[in-house]
Formats: sequence, structure tokens, C-alpha cells
Amino acid sequence: MSERTETRHSSPSTRGSGRGGRGMSGQKPKSVSKALKKLLQYLRVYRVALILVIVFAAVAAGLSIAGPYIIAKIMNHIQNNVYAGLPLDMTYIFNTMFILIGIFALSYAFNLTQGLLIARTTQKLTKQMRSDLFKKMERIPLSYFDRTSHGDTLSRMTNDIDLVGQAMNNSVSQLTTSFTTIIGVTVMMFVIHWVIALIALAVIPLSTFILRFIMKRSQKYFRQQQKYLGELNGHIEESYSGQQILKVYQAEKPFIEKFDEHNQQLLSTAWKSQFFSGLMFPLMNFVGNIGYVIIAIVGAGYGVNGVIGIGDISALLTYNRRLNQPLGTIAQSLTQVQSALAASERVFEFLEIEEMSKEEATTTVQTFKGAVQFKDVHFGYEPDKEIIHGFSLDVKPGQKIAIVGPTGAGKTTLVNLLMRFYEVNRGDILIDGVSIKQMKREDVHRYFGMVLQDTWLFEGTIRENLSYGKEHAVDDEVIAAAKTANVHHFIKSLPHGYDMILSENSSISQGQRQLMTIARAMVTNAPMLILDEATSSVDVRTEILIQDAMDELMKGRTTFVIAHRLSTIKNADVILVLNNGSVVERGKHEELLAQKGFYADLYNSQFEM
Repeated sequence: MSERTETRHSSPSTRGSGRGGRGMSGQKPKSVSKALKKLLQYLRVYRVALILVIVFAAVAAGLSIAGPYIIAKIMNHIQNNVYAGLPLDMTYIFNTMFILIGIFALSYAFNLTQGLLIARTTQKLTKQMRSDLFKKMERIPLSYFDRTSHGDTLSRMTNDIDLVGQAMNNSVSQLTTSFTTIIGVTVMMFVIHWVIALIALAVIPLSTFILRFIMKRSQKYFRQQQKYLGELNGHIEESYSGQQILKVYQAEKPFIEKFDEHNQQLLSTAWKSQFFSGLMFPLMNFVGNIGYVIIAIVGAGYGVNGVIGIGDISALLTYNRRLNQPLGTIAQSLTQVQSALAASERVFEFLEIEEMSKEEATTTVQTFKGAVQFKDVHFGYEPDKEIIHGFSLDVKPGQKIAIVGPTGAGKTTLVNLLMRFYEVNRGDILIDGVSIKQMKREDVHRYFGMVLQDTWLFEGTIRENLSYGKEHAVDDEVIAAAKTANVHHFIKSLPHGYDMILSENSSISQGQRQLMTIARAMVTNAPMLILDEATSSVDVRTEILIQDAMDELMKGRTTFVIAHRLSTIKNADVILVLNNGSVVERGKHEELLAQKGFYADLYNSQFEM
């Protein structure tokens, strides 16, 4: 599209190894506590649902805890009556069994309700996060995309948000159930026998130490895993979009080597994170089994001495197992939480990117004429590297201004400033005497129709693409523009004509796509035009056919034309010759040729054999 774009996309192999692969993911991640605090603040809107999930999960866990204790009462009743030679009280047994079934049914109902509630809440959360990130993209300056890999940004919107959602879906209810179970089981064990309860609790500090030890060492690997995943996605996206260039320049080998490097980094960090998290459950299970054996031996001794019954021993062993299970579940849930916090750091990093300056003024052009004035404009993409040096220009309404110069001279940069894609460092740009700083960006954009060298068409019908810049455009307008742009006959020859769905894989040439973007600008019918090498992708014959249509389109409209083919701008009212961000010559075509200067050299070089 431009000298700026050419710098960014000139070579996939350089992009893969340069700044494009790093992006935001290369920055040092924020602390876990800050990420958790931000995530909790983000979840405030869902606090009622989350509170209900926690309450329902706790109630379900509490009800299920009563099961072993009730079963123990039945077993003790049977044991005592058998030893005493008394008949069994079947009414008591059956009533107790029905109560137990009712408790289990209620526990299931609460579990089911909280499961449905957390699933719905999680989906709403991920939907909101993706919506916020997508809207954020519209508010951040283009300079962010200059230095950040597209794949890394996509990874934040997909992989990272999915991880946060999965952790929410699995961990909230699991952690609530686990902590409730630990508390409830502990209470029930003390109710049955306090000595055995203390033995069971003695295992918890050791288990907690193991958890903290492993988590402390695994957190950094979860952070690195998300970072390297974003870099790998960025590299794959670059490789996919640049396949033709890669093959032409035989750059597959260095790109594969770079992929292997990213892949190995991801493998190393993912393996380490999973290794440490995988240690949790076996170690917790091992410690829990030690407690189980001790309780079995001590419980058997109390049972032989008649201190507790068989049902109590069974309940204590069951509770000990249930005490060990939530510790393992907590370990697994915390692993997910670690990964989710690492992902949420990246999500919040994106949401905290500095946005474009706020638009406090709402001034508009009252009577539009099309006069444009550049007043001592200075600009650089980097603060210490200025590329536009004191540029000034007065454009009268309806004039055709051609901007020429070598690659990197600042041609498209001027257009980007005019459109407020970037803000000038110093100076001002006015439209009909009104500074564009005092207008809303959308108002500035509305004044211009654009045809760029980069032929961007979205997935949708041809009709939708051509009417993209004008809401409620009628078919007659679309067809008339297509005819003027010399693309109507081609569209009619396609399957379904104007209703054909365009996609990346549509077998439509670059030249035909360029013609469609020209037709789209014609449909927009904006009062000013920007043509950034608009005919670069069409053949000479097609260029001649559309040039008359473009001239007709430009009548009465202030037009800025960036051109490499100098033969296309002979009839421009003013030709600006840029070099190194400064205007070195200006005038009409014949005047500049007569000067035999920089422009004449550029023009003549295009006809040298």
C-alpha cells in the first residue's frame, strides 16, 4: 500500500525474525496478585451468579458429606443389635435410607444447578472479554499494529480468553466444593472421634507445603508457555499469509528453523509447567495414603476395644479418602488457575494499551468546499526519528494533488496524517479552515473515499463489498459504479454474480480485486479522494480503461494521488516531489520536466531500457 507498508511486509523472512514476532508478549508479565485483582474487578458484574454458584456448590458438598455419617449410624445399629441378640429395627433402617436418598437427590440438584449457572456465566464472561478486546482494537493507534504480530493479538483473543473461561468453568465450583468438603469432613471426623480427626488433619500441613513448593516453581513456566504460544501463532500467521513469497525466495528453510525454535521453546516451557503440575496429585495421593494407613490401624485398635463401632471406622476411612480427594482437586484447580492468570495478564495488557487521544472537540465543517491546508507538519513514527520535516501545503477545492517520490520518502505518511490515522508531532492540518484535531476521527474519515494498493475485501457477497462504504446503497448505484470501474462484465460472469461470496480462496485475480475496490470508492461518493497507487495491480490496457472513469470521479473533488507510475498523473494540478520527508520540488508535469531536476530523473528513469 505504501512505503510504510512496504517496510512492514516486504519480506516474510525478515518479519518472522524481527519485531513482528515479539509484540506485547515479549514484555515482562505483571505479578499474579495484580492479575488476580484485575480479574476479580472484571468479574464484579457477574458477582451475583458467582455467589449463587459458590452457595449451591457448598450446599451440594455439605449434603453429600452427611452420607457416610448416616451410613455409619445404620451399620452401628446393625452391629449393636446383632451383638446384643436384638432384632433389627427395619423401620429405622428404611427411614434412614430414604432420608439418605433424599439428601443425595438434593445434592445432585444443587450440583446440576450450579453447573448450569457457572457454564452460562463463563460463556458470558468470555463473550464480554472478546467483545472488549475487539472494541479495544478500534481505539488503539495503528502504531501498535506496526510493532506487534497479528498472530500474537489473535492468540490473546482466542487461546488466552479460552484459558480464562475454562479455569472459571472448572475451578470456581471445584474449589468451593473442595474447601467445603475439607471443612465438613473435618467437623464430621471430630464428631466421630477427635483423636483420629487430629491424625487426619496432621497430613494437611505437609500437603499444603507440597502445593506451595510446586506452585512457586511452576508459575513462571505457565507465563512463558502463554508467551511462546502467542509468538508461535504469530509466526504461523506470517508463514500462512506469505506462502508465495516464501516459495519464490526459497525462504522455507529459515522460516522452518524459526518455527522449530518457537516450537521448541513452547515444548520446553509447556513440558516443565505440566511436569510440575503433574507432580501435585501423585505426591498428594502418597501423603494421603500414609494418613489412610495410620487411621486404619488406630481405628481398628479403638474398634477392638469397643470405643467406636464398625460403622464409625468405615465412616472415618471414607472421610479420610474424601479429605485427600479435595486436596488433589485443589492442586489440579490451582494449576488451571495459574495458567488462567498467566493468560489473563496478557488479556489485560492488551486492554491497558494506550488508546488514541480522546476527542473532546466536536467541531465540523459547516459548508464543505474541499480546501486542505498542511501547516508546518512534523511527524515521526518513532519520537526520535522524524520523517516529515516542516511540510506545508495549500490545496484549493477540487484540485488534484499528486504525491511522488522514492520508496520511504513519506508519501503515504502524509495521507495517514491527513486521515488522522496518526497524530502529527507538531504543526496542524486543516480542512476548510477547521483543524482535524477539533473534529471527530469518524467525521474526518467520512470526507474521504480511499482506493489503496492493498486490495482488502472481506468475506461476504460482492454486493456487500462494493456497498461497504455507503449504508443502504441501492443496486443501481452498485452496478453503475461497477460499470464505471470496468468490472461489471466480470462480476456478471461469476457464479451468482453480485451475490457471489468472496473469501481468501476465491479465484479472483489481484487486478479484479483492485477494480472492485475502485468501484467501492465510487459507491461511497465521498467529497474527497485518496488514491494510493490505485492502478498498480491492473494491466496497462485496464489502466487506460479505468483512467477516464477515475478522471470523471475526481471532477469537483479534492484528490490526493500517490503514484509510482508517473505517466498517470500528468494532468495533476500540483505534483509534490518528496524525498526524505521534505518537498524538493512542486509544480505541474511540464514545469517539473523543464526544471530537469529530481522529478525529471524519476520520470525519465521509468522509460529507460
